[in-house]
Amino acid sequence: MAASTENSMTISLEFSGGAELLFDKVKKHSVNLDKSHHPWTIKKLLVWIKDNLLKERPELFLQGDTVRPGILVLVNDADWELLGELDYEIEENDTIVFISTLHGG
Repeated sequence: MAASTENSMTISLEFSGGAELLFDKVKKHSVNLDKSHHPWTIKKLLVWIKDNLLKERPELFLQGDTVRPGILVLVNDADWELLGELDYEIEENDTIVFISTLHGG
């Protein structure tokens, strides 16, 4: 994992269930977030993901300012709905997982 500094914090992002296809098929990302933009919320993180990691078809990952229906979001293995969803304040070493539950056929 990348080392964080006093000006940044490191978190892990994981994409699965097909969501990784939108991120060059990379399932796990260790990212450093600039603490000067603190507090980091999931809402802010989604904008950062769109600008920095998302490689194609953002409409399959985002809808408005949130994830589209059918994408399960877990923060440290807990459903984000229990943590305040978009308003959850991200902390050092959090692991945030996005799992697509939509499958083509």
